[in-house]
Amino acid sequence: MAGFPVTSGRPSYAGNFIPEIWSGKLIENFYDATVLSAIANTDYEGEIKSHGDTVNIRTIPELTIRSYTKGQTLTVENPDKPKLQLVIDKGEYFAAVEDDVDKVQSDINLMDQWSKDASERMKIQIDTNVLANIVTEVATTNSGLTAGRISGDIDLGVAGTPEALTSSNVLSFIINTGTVLDEANCPESDRYMVIPAKMAGMIKQSDLKDASLAGDGTSIMRNGRIGMIDRFTLYMSHNLPKSGSEYSVIAGHKKGFTFASQMTEMETLRSTTTFGDIVRGLQVYGYKTVKPEALALGVVTL
Repeated sequence: MAGFPVTSGRPSYAGNFIPEIWSGKLIENFYDATVLSAIANTDYEGEIKSHGDTVNIRTIPELTIRSYTKGQTLTVENPDKPKLQLVIDKGEYFAAVEDDVDKVQSDINLMDQWSKDASERMKIQIDTNVLANIVTEVATTNSGLTAGRISGDIDLGVAGTPEALTSSNVLSFIINTGTVLDEANCPESDRYMVIPAKMAGMIKQSDLKDASLAGDGTSIMRNGRIGMIDRFTLYMSHNLPKSGSEYSVIAGHKKGFTFASQMTEMETLRSTTTFGDIVRGLQVYGYKTVKPEALALGVVTL
């Protein structure tokens, strides 16, 4: 420990008579906002218990409508549609040991602090993993340079040919994305859009400015919610996929994909390799795209 400066010829008592002091406070960690709980449905979360669980999801078949002529023989179909499976096949864990020698810090419950920190970091890791996979499962008519199930001429950008956004055209991009979802018959209520921080800044510098952002003062600290534009609730996230200068922007409705997660293990036990206590936790999860037409993808540069 470096002691207080001492005049030449005077003894320094640092480390001998003057004790070191351990603060009873910790420096707060900052965490990226997570958005999965806001953009995915969790309808099947209560049905999972452990890694390897599979939830079978039944879907409604689409009946064929045929023209009728008096006296004709009817064509009868056997409606059927394959079931979807939500597989809990992913997991994240943490494990740390508090050595007995470190009990000088006994005024702080380190185990609790570590558990809270690990819980937040696991949320961020899961957010990043799921968002990276969701972008590959968007309906083909809801992404790319020719998006739009009906129009087929809406440019949302694609890897290698992204949409270059500025404060002048960022609102047009949002509105165009809404049109793509309209053409896919996506419900208008409860739509969301997840955007990078720089895009959020452009919106605030655009003609719309803050006056049309219908956010609240606390939610952005919770899940990145920054307001509403053209039926989209906007969420800012640092966990979106990014390649070089290209960002993915994800939009849609909660009906698009389902997500299920469970903290299956959280325990404290005595270490067998050192003198100390181990705290460790395991969180399992899975996701399934159930309505790809309820998702839209943009690829942009900012």
